[in-house]
Amino acid sequence: MLVLGFETSCDETAAAVVEDGKRILSSVVATQIPFHRQFSGVVPEIASRKHTEWILPVARKALGDAGCALSDIGAFAATNRPGLMGSLLVGLTFAKTIAWGERKPFIAVNHMLAHLYAAHLDRDIPYPYLGLLVSGGHSLICKVTGFDEIEVLGATVDDAAGEAFDKVAKFYGLGYPGGVVIDKLAQGGNPRAARFPMPNLKTLGKLGARGHCSLSYSGLKTAAINQLDRFWNPEFPRTNENIAAAFQEAAVKILTRSLFRAVDDTGLTTVVAGGGVAANSRLRAALAARTDLTCVFPPLKLCTDNGAMVAGVGYQYLSRGETSPWDVSASARIPAFKPAARRGKELP
Repeated sequence: MLVLGFETSCDETAAAVVEDGKRILSSVVATQIPFHRQFSGVVPEIASRKHTEWILPVARKALGDAGCALSDIGAFAATNRPGLMGSLLVGLTFAKTIAWGERKPFIAVNHMLAHLYAAHLDRDIPYPYLGLLVSGGHSLICKVTGFDEIEVLGATVDDAAGEAFDKVAKFYGLGYPGGVVIDKLAQGGNPRAARFPMPNLKTLGKLGARGHCSLSYSGLKTAAINQLDRFWNPEFPRTNENIAAAFQEAAVKILTRSLFRAVDDTGLTTVVAGGGVAANSRLRAALAARTDLTCVFPPLKLCTDNGAMVAGVGYQYLSRGETSPWDVSASARIPAFKPAARRGKELP
């Protein structure tokens, strides 16, 4: 079966045709970076307007690149949560409209489940494993026993990892998008130029038994922006490269410290990463250094938002005979990262 998947949760207008949940026949991503760069961040109004302009040509190109017609598509899928509300509604409404007109099934997909599934498009990965989802809006560590069976072991209590990268880059005028710029600058810097503080896991432990696997980036962000003098090593010049390297080193340590605690808790030795921050070279190197673990990263093109991961998850639901009701709507947030209870063979 061919599934046409749409992803418009933030500032990427993406569509892809995927066969049987695994084989990517086409993947088209129209990036809005040039339109948001002057603001050093995504402007929701601009994002939704660009999605409206671009989604039809992006869909047409995805079909053309796959060498198929609209009538060849067996089902349609689109992200409906979480994300920017205006952006989500564009892709969701467009996909539902086509599905209705073609009299084909439609599946609404959780953006976070899609990121965790991205690596499965590149290789077969047996369950269970530990999932590390790190992006501009989300950072969490979870036990994954199925494509939609997620148990959260730790999540950020404040800022997401990607947001911290973007805010630090914006403050120092390093460029946009912040995560990519900092990663490149850090290659020429020294991570020992500053010793930034790590979040207090005893304090996070008040959240419950899972507190020691939780994540926090507000302290690091504050230290890098407002308290640099306090943590800077005077032996190093205060260059953008050194600032980037020291910040990136601390940001990655926050992730790996909690992730390795989850490894100890669960005994699982396979880690699957997803999300934009999964493209970070320092994170990849830190996990590769753990020779006792099998660490799986999606290809770089599948780390950022894309339609292929949405189509892949959509197929998995279809293979169980499950579809979404036509009145399914978008949601900017999800109260808890748990698969919603099912009504028969329909997804809420």
